[in-house]
Amino acid sequence: MTLRSEHGQSSVELLGVLPLLMVLILAAAEALAAGGARTAASSAAEAGAMAILQGSDPSAAAHAAAPGWTHAHLSIHVSARHVTVRATPPALLPWLPSLLSSTTTASAGPTAR
Repeated sequence: MTLRSEHGQSSVELLGVLPLLMVLILAAAEALAAGGARTAASSAAEAGAMAILQGSDPSAAAHAAAPGWTHAHLSIHVSARHVTVRATPPALLPWLPSLLSSTTTASAGPTAR
């Protein structure tokens, strides 16, 4: 083999690896977004439970406690003294967000007497 025939081989190999590298980078970014969604869901649920204790609207408190990027991907459910928040990370890869969504429930404790 001569040096001339191997000249473009590294470029061809790089082109073959680039799609895999891009998928790995997007999957890592999606995992980081899932961590952010988990933190947002937890904070929002706790804020909702605190609102119950303070006698204010738990849904509004949970929504206000969540960061702005989660508002379109946030589901808040209030049942008695429990606030459940589901946050789904933004879709970088279309099949991952539903797998990486996070649901957190916070309780305001037992019913006050």
